[in-house]
Amino acid sequence: MSTDTPVTPTTAPPPRLRLTPWRLAVLTARGLVSDRRERREELAGRARDRRRSLRALDPRLRAPVFVLGAPRSGTTFLGSCIGTLPGVSYHFEPRVTKAAARQVFEGTWSEQRAGRLFRSAYGLLQVAAGEGGRRFVEKNPENCFIVPFLARTFPDARFVQIIRDGRDVAVSHAEKPWLSARSVGDTRRGRGGQAWGPWARWWVERDRAEEFTTASDLTRTAWSWRRFTEAAMAGLAELPADRVLTVRYEDVVQDPVRAAEEIGAFFGHATPPDELRAALLQAKPNSVGRWRTTLDADGLADVERESGALLRQLGYA
Repeated sequence: MSTDTPVTPTTAPPPRLRLTPWRLAVLTARGLVSDRRERREELAGRARDRRRSLRALDPRLRAPVFVLGAPRSGTTFLGSCIGTLPGVSYHFEPRVTKAAARQVFEGTWSEQRAGRLFRSAYGLLQVAAGEGGRRFVEKNPENCFIVPFLARTFPDARFVQIIRDGRDVAVSHAEKPWLSARSVGDTRRGRGGQAWGPWARWWVERDRAEEFTTASDLTRTAWSWRRFTEAAMAGLAELPADRVLTVRYEDVVQDPVRAAEEIGAFFGHATPPDELRAALLQAKPNSVGRWRTTLDADGLADVERESGALLRQLGYA
């Protein structure tokens, strides 16, 4: 993959999506529909305990778990594996909290208001799935930027961070349209309402917003990996060690049995459940080191220029 030529978009970025009460209601409704569909697909062919009781209508959250990681770092794979654990109610990327993360990060909402929304959104998803009383789990990457808020809002919450080689992440992310210059003019938006294209996101350093927009796609995806990974690491460093589990994507791929033991233990299982072990065994070895055969010298230079310091800090370079 060669570095693409940086471009200056000839059209203005789409307007910021305002989280009005109506928009929040729409995101909540769409989220419930998509969550039901995604859960149906996730559970297809998987034997699960379908027994129901009055407890299934309990919206209270107990010891929720947040899976953290940069986009394309393996959060979807890890989240779905954790979703096989007994007593877990797994929800992919709740739309309304994905959108609200920006309000928390920028401080435009009070922590009390944001806390009410997060608690009610998660409780509603769990009850709608008929899984009240189970352990709520979700994997929105945007949560990387609001770890302190989540830790205060959910004092018994725990966090699982997955870290992947930023060069592989940049390659995988650049294959998607989300940050790509080729998406200029595309009217589609992400799950939280974010516009596709090279526009500077809310997590981009303010004094570098124009640079982000005109950079190459590989620079932007490496930028994303750095910002999400650093934010999660910084937030988690302030928490007690027993509330945090950090796993390397490469370790999961190379030794899924050991990964099952570590993850199972974090969730209180002396022996990892067979379902978790089987799910982790589906990891694809050819997903590790793709950058070596995909990036040319210019592309690698773009990635290392933006994220080289963190790659070296984490032992990837």
